[in-house]
Amino acid sequence: MDRIQIPATSRSPLVDFDFPAGRLVLRGESYPEDAAAFYGPLLQALRGHLDEGDGALTVDVALSYFNSSSAKALMNLFMPLEDAAGEGRDVTVRWLYAEGDDTIAEAGEDFAADFSHARFEMVQETAA
Repeated sequence: MDRIQIPATSRSPLVDFDFPAGRLVLRGESYPEDAAAFYGPLLQALRGHLDEGDGALTVDVALSYFNSSSAKALMNLFMPLEDAAGEGRDVTVRWLYAEGDDTIAEAGEDFAADFSHARFEMVQETAA
């Protein structure tokens, strides 16, 4: 699989998984009615990509809001990334949050605590 592109909706984020470029992006809000159904195919594709290749991978997560089922789905996406980094793959997760959004920043810090092999970067976005 080369690329997964899903436009954002009022309840689900923009998804742009560009596997050949090694860049995965989630941006927007995430509270789909069925988070497992939304994120399941993304997790399956990510696992398939990790099994096939060994190039660097950067994941940008820029969610302005997500619910608890989306948080669980994110952790499910992060676990194989951490495993791949533990096996020597260059993996970076960039957690983007708006200036002043302490809730999203703290959520990123909570996720970061679960990483020991992949790089987890907190990136504050300033208003344009």
